[in-house]
Amino acid sequence: MAAIDIDIAVEAEGWPPEPDLAALCERAVAAAADHLETYEGQPFPDVAAELSIVFTDDATIRELNGRWREKDKATNVLSFPAFPVTPGMLPGPMLGDLVLARETIEIEAGDLRISLEAHLTHLLVHGFLHLLGYDHLVEAEAEAMEALETRILATLGLSDPYEGTDPA
Repeated sequence: MAAIDIDIAVEAEGWPPEPDLAALCERAVAAAADHLETYEGQPFPDVAAELSIVFTDDATIRELNGRWREKDKATNVLSFPAFPVTPGMLPGPMLGDLVLARETIEIEAGDLRISLEAHLTHLLVHGFLHLLGYDHLVEAEAEAMEALETRILATLGLSDPYEGTDPA
């Protein structure tokens, strides 16, 4: 079983308490890592891999999105891999950083009529997959990534977040 040390930073107001966020992160990341290792043959380092998760706000994520992706808008999650990795490749001991924006995630959860916890879990899985080289820039990759997310979320008792949508 993959060992992953998660470091959490809460940098904005309005998020659930840090212990609740930590438990949610542990659960989502463990489910994703276990599924990838068991069913996709994803190797993980022998020592615990490091993952940083930052809970911030729309203003901060908008700034990061502008600086690193040249997109002047807020988004729900940004993934910053520590090293370039392709799916199935052994990652280094540092996986990278996930940054999540509270306001955008709350709005999306409301629009989707799901709990903040369910949407946040999905975005943690989504961002974690990005750190391991999965992407959705072309339709075939999007279909594969979305199917993988759906299978992982099902292990957590969550429904298909992409049901009735076209691949992104």
